[in-house]
Amino acid sequence: MPKKVRVRFAPSPTGPLHIGGVRTALFNYLFAKKHGGDFVLRIEDTDQNRYVEGAENYIVEALNWLNIPFDEGVGKEGKYGPYRQSERKDMYSQYAEQLIASGNAYYAFDTSEELNFHRKDHEEKGKNFIYNWHNREKLNNSISLSQEEVATKIKNGDDYVIRFKVYHSEEGSDSIISTQDIIRGPISFKKELLDDKVLFKSDGMPTYHLANIVDDHFMEITHVIRGEEWLPSVPLHIALYQALGWEIPEFAHLPLIMKPVGKGKLSKRDGDKMGFPVFPIQWKAKEGEMFSGYREDGYFPEALINMLALLGWNPGTEQEIFSLNELVKAFDLSRVNKTGAKFDPEKTKWFQHYYLQAKDNETLTSLFSKLLEDKGIVTNKKLSIIVASIKERATFVSDLWEQGSFFFEAPTTYDEKASKKAFKEGTSEIMTEVLGLLNECEEFTSNEISNKVKGWLSVQEIGFGKVMMPLRLSLVGEMKGPDVFNIAAILGREETISRIKKTISFLS
Repeated sequence: MPKKVRVRFAPSPTGPLHIGGVRTALFNYLFAKKHGGDFVLRIEDTDQNRYVEGAENYIVEALNWLNIPFDEGVGKEGKYGPYRQSERKDMYSQYAEQLIASGNAYYAFDTSEELNFHRKDHEEKGKNFIYNWHNREKLNNSISLSQEEVATKIKNGDDYVIRFKVYHSEEGSDSIISTQDIIRGPISFKKELLDDKVLFKSDGMPTYHLANIVDDHFMEITHVIRGEEWLPSVPLHIALYQALGWEIPEFAHLPLIMKPVGKGKLSKRDGDKMGFPVFPIQWKAKEGEMFSGYREDGYFPEALINMLALLGWNPGTEQEIFSLNELVKAFDLSRVNKTGAKFDPEKTKWFQHYYLQAKDNETLTSLFSKLLEDKGIVTNKKLSIIVASIKERATFVSDLWEQGSFFFEAPTTYDEKASKKAFKEGTSEIMTEVLGLLNECEEFTSNEISNKVKGWLSVQEIGFGKVMMPLRLSLVGEMKGPDVFNIAAILGREETISRIKKTISFLS
């Protein structure tokens, strides 16, 4: 029987969650749900110097808002916890010691001054300093020192790190580390080019590499789905699994999300510089700097999810609109691109527009009602009718206000360019006649108002524009909005007449 699929999203709480991280979480979620597996959230906080307060809560809140919640993790404890690495630190040292005992790792006592000397010396000779097989026996470590010297240094409390010992031979299969990446196919690395990475520090904390492997093993992670920036770590991680005698999970490395223009990875500061968010929800830095979020900018989570799913993944069809359930069914890691995916802010708005139009009027009315409430506007008008009449041109709920604010606030000015076309000699007299027609309407409905005005225009042989333009300006203040007779019916007889009288007064 095959093992149950288990994937993890393992961010570091060093700040807000970038949308590149959101996409990684999404692809993990989709893969897990597609295969009836578990989606785990693990907080990798071994680097306490970079820890940012509030970042962990931000990650959880963002995943919940996006409707891709984790099955187990911080606050949803399962049998594989705890899910913060800082709470698991007691278990890492034994595996560092196990690697030393098996000859796969060693103590290194080199000071930062010694290492800087070697780096500078190599730079002056036009070389790169790599701590590995070609120089480890000449450096300050337990390979070059006697057992007595090593024991003395540890007893004296000398600072040390534990480094992984990368074995290599000049040729043959032992000189290469290779694996099959689900997205990229076969990949291989020459051992001779790898450095002996630090696994453990004398302060009792592991580095990312050791903690990552130990946690993935004991949390029974079957597939490691992460960004391509982790590709250089693959050979070390495979070698660590082999040295510890553990089963190696399958790897899938996602392409980068690129800037909308030019080259380079989309960075955390690109969004506010270019006028779009790069974070799922708003983030306020400790220094007081504020970074915009998709939630606060009015995007629906399903729009952001749909956009991100297609950023680097191709369903193999022309379909662009996917519900979360449809994404789960269609998702396949083998259809993820190898090359970077260019971020398109306008395409995100396109998805947002689609999802707003797809929402029923009742839902939009509720959202619009909240917006009016925040503005301190109390109204007895039928909001659902207003929303239905203006939503076509809206992308965000806030656009409903921009498209229909005139329903709640009478215009105080008239668009200058339109006024020059609409307000002519005789307009005041025509609008006075219109007032009389409106007063004659028994039921102040759109159809009755339309029939009355159009019938009168026909009898009087007056051009349509001579009434319609000034009427719209009277009610709206500018040349926008739905059918002008619908506007009048929604405003009601009293308000419509009041606004037309105000225009007549303005004209005289």
